[in-house]
Parts: sequence; structure tokens; C-alpha cells
Amino acid sequence: MSADLSTPGTAHSAQSLSGAQPSSDGPAVSAGDRRRNGLHPLTWVPSLYLAMGLPNVLVGAVAAILYKNLGISNEDIALYTSQMYLPWVLKPLWSPLLEPYRTKRWWVISMQFLMMASLGLVAFSLPLDGFFRASLAFFWITGFASATQDIVADGVFMTTMPLRDQARYSGVQGMCWNLGAVVASGLLVSLTGWLHKDLGWSWVHCWMAVMLGAAGMMGGFGLWHLRVLPTGAPSSIQGQDLRSAMVSLRESWITFFQKPSIWMMLAVVFFYRFGEGFIEKFGPLFLLDPRDVGGLGLDNAALGHIYGTVGTVAFIAGAFLSGFIVARMTLKRTFLLLAICLNLPHLTYYYLSHAMPDNVMLIGAVVALEKFGFGMGSVGHMLYMMQQIAPGPFKMTHYAMATGVMALTKWATGSVSGWVYAAVGQHYASFFGLVLLFSIPPIVLAWFAPFPVKVQDDSSSDTGGGGGH
Repeated sequence: MSADLSTPGTAHSAQSLSGAQPSSDGPAVSAGDRRRNGLHPLTWVPSLYLAMGLPNVLVGAVAAILYKNLGISNEDIALYTSQMYLPWVLKPLWSPLLEPYRTKRWWVISMQFLMMASLGLVAFSLPLDGFFRASLAFFWITGFASATQDIVADGVFMTTMPLRDQARYSGVQGMCWNLGAVVASGLLVSLTGWLHKDLGWSWVHCWMAVMLGAAGMMGGFGLWHLRVLPTGAPSSIQGQDLRSAMVSLRESWITFFQKPSIWMMLAVVFFYRFGEGFIEKFGPLFLLDPRDVGGLGLDNAALGHIYGTVGTVAFIAGAFLSGFIVARMTLKRTFLLLAICLNLPHLTYYYLSHAMPDNVMLIGAVVALEKFGFGMGSVGHMLYMMQQIAPGPFKMTHYAMATGVMALTKWATGSVSGWVYAAVGQHYASFFGLVLLFSIPPIVLAWFAPFPVKVQDDSSSDTGGGGGH
């Protein structure tokens, strides 16, 4: 196994993380890259996107369950875990600054080993008296490394794969990213429930074991990618100084805000998942809270099964159906429908908070319905950013900026969700009633959404990367 993380690729088309796309024939691949990836993308694309989905969901969702089990209040969980979305919000600020130094492969693998270390430190901080602050700090480091990995991993994919193969493997990307979500929010959460209920472990020891396991997975990804991950095309400013990166950063921001209808498009992106942001943060807390305070009283095992397995399968099914519909009818014709598909199922949590069912299968079916709608609607969200905001000479950086706005929604809604919950007297039925009101602006904005970029019907067009992120 080579320990060289930055083996330079040769004969690649010059493209930076924020530069133009490769030609339709794709960039040339060095002999070292050909040996490394076994001449087949399936040796590295699935593992790369698994490694992207796992830490994203650990920081964004699983951390809230961890703190719930360890006795932190709902309001504090909502406020402090929402701040961990900020690395994804701010990633456009440092993405061009990566370009002069090392290779995309070096950054991907370095971030995976950094996440191995930070998640391990989360585990070892849990028995401490000040575990909340310490673990938050290490989750922050994990979030920063995960956001950085997202930037460069998409860069490896987009600069290594010909456009026709990008389209061919986009489904693998999305499925493997969501499989990472299944592992994090399903298998790992269910494992804590089994360790606590069946083996009698304390919650601290349960979560220590799970976080150490997650750290081991990230280390395993790093070791695997040392062998198989391509280098990716070198940046056009690789080997230059920081000044070149700053010039690239300035130009990418100037051209971004020169796009036609950009402010309206950003409003559409920000509000599209506004109601979903409140459900994402408080949905698991509602399912876990005891029934005497208005929750459904589920345990971790049931929650992991519902959210990580049934819910994720429903999400993927909705996403595939949505992709089929958009391919047949175009995004412009279906965008309002997809916004309705995402926001109308928020009625499910309103129903659960009023009906208070105790049948786990019924609860799982209702949550799956909401996740199915989320899967359908999220495709419209991602494609709108790819097709209407990203196109241009700085496609990848502009796409990162758009996804940063999407992360800003999660940060904003998560940050205020605890205050909203307190303002309605910690009454879940009233809270989810307000979520229904918050779900109206996304539909209105989708109706008026501008489509300044005319998208050609080309099966080989670049679909971007990530699916779930």
C-alpha cells in the first residue's frame, strides 16, 4: 500500500475545484490512476460516497439522538447541534483555498483520517464531566472535515469521470450516500438501543462504542482509498501561491452574483426545505420523548429502524420516482409539483402529534410517507441548484455556494426550532401545526421560481455529485 497521498496525475485537463468541466470525452487518466482504481469506477465511487454520507448524518442528526440519551434538553440540543451545520454553510469560503496545495486525493484521504481522529475523541470525551462542550468541539472538527471532503470528493468524481460516466454513476452516488445515512442513523442508532436494553450498558458506554466504531469506519475508508482513489485532475493554480487562490475566490463570488435572477433563485433554494428543517431537528426528539410529555416514547432500536432503514428506503424510492418524472417532463414543468411533494407530507407529523398512535408499524409507515415525499422533493432542490445556479465557468464553486445556502436553511431552522418549541409551551401538536404554516412559503416560491438557464435534453449531461448532500 502506497503511503503517498498526493501522487500527481498526468495528462489531465487543467481544471480547478471551481473551474470549467472536462470535455465530453473526459480527462486523460495517468498510468498510476489506472492501476489504482482497477480501471473501474465501482472500486472507488461507492466507498467515496459512503464516506461522505456517514459523517454528514452523524453530525447533522445522530448527534442530537446521542445528546437526548445523555440527558441534554431539547432546546439545547436544537440550538447547539444546529451550529454544526455551519461548516457546510461556509465551505465556499475555503474551497478555492485548497487548490494551490496538494491534490484532491490527498485532501479526501487526509480528511477521512482527521474524521477518524475527531470521532474517536468524541467517544473518549463522553465520560467526562464537561462532555457536552468537549464533544461539541470534536463534532465541529468532524463537520469541518466532512464539508471539506464533500468539496474535493465531488472534484475527484467530476474531473476523473467522462460526462457520460458521470450520468451513468449518478445513481450509485446517491444510493451510496444514503446507504451511509442508513448506517449512521439506522444501524448505529439501533446498535445503541440493543447495547442499552439487552446488554444493560450505560448510554455513555453505548455511544462510546458506536463512535469508536464510526471512527474505525472512517479510518477504513482512508486506508481503502489509499489504494484505489484516483488523484483527480490537478487544479489550474496547483503549485501556485495563496494569492492565486484569492483571485480565484474573488472571481467566483463576483460572477456568482452576476447571474440573472440570482437573488430570487437563492430565495427559492433557502425556503424550499424551510418546514423540513424543523422536522429534521425535532422529528427524532418527538419520537423519542416519553408519552407523558407529548412524545411517542420509542426506544433507540425502533427509532433506528424507522429513520435509518424504513425511512431511508422510502427516501430512495421517492428520489428515483422523482428522477424518472423529471426526466420525462423536465424540471421546469415539475418543480412546483416536487415542492408540494416535499412540503405536503409534513401533515404526517401533525397527525402523529394529535393521534398519538402506539403501534410501531403504523408510526413507521407514517414516517416513511413523509420520507418518501422528502425524497421526491429533494431531487427538485438539487437539480435546481445544478441546472440553474451552478452553470458557468465556476460550476463546482457555485454549486458549493448553492448547497451552502441549503445548509444555511438547516442552520437557521435548527437554531430557532428550540425557541419555537418553548414558545408553544413545549407542546408538540402546536409545534407541528406551525411547521405546516412554515411549509407554505416554499410552495409559493416554487410557483414563481425563475429558470434563466435553458437546459438541453442531453443524456450525457453532467449530473453533479452526491445525490443526498
